[in-house]
Amino acid sequence: MKKIFLTIAIFCFAFSFAQKGQSYLQIGYGSICCGTPSIDPVMNYVNQFQKKNKIKSIEVLKQSGLGREGEFNLYIGIDALSKTQRPIFIKGLQAAVLSQNAKRKQNQDGIVNFEEVTIVSNKDLANAKNLTIYKK
Repeated sequence: MKKIFLTIAIFCFAFSFAQKGQSYLQIGYGSICCGTPSIDPVMNYVNQFQKKNKIKSIEVLKQSGLGREGEFNLYIGIDALSKTQRPIFIKGLQAAVLSQNAKRKQNQDGIVNFEEVTIVSNKDLANAKNLTIYKK
């Protein structure tokens, strides 16, 4: 009986701490006619920031199935960042998104939406459908 209780306790403890992220930035990828834009500019920035600042890992979640042409959202965890790193990261992320939107063809390429003031919590994502961990 003690072994069963101990096993259940360890499982519950591991499960509760497996999802570390509590705060996420949301980036939406929308389509106009010909599919969504690439996530490469955003992910390149995230990877560069992570390497430059020696951060172990930045959690990235992907929610797919939001539209007929492959629309999706990325959720980037910011809990691994210090309070001084967060505004720098957000400004750089915003610059990457603005640069990508400036280079697109207006009538056919999709658009990337990012509102830096919107923070999504882990509770908000608890009931989200089609949410997976993005593998870099």
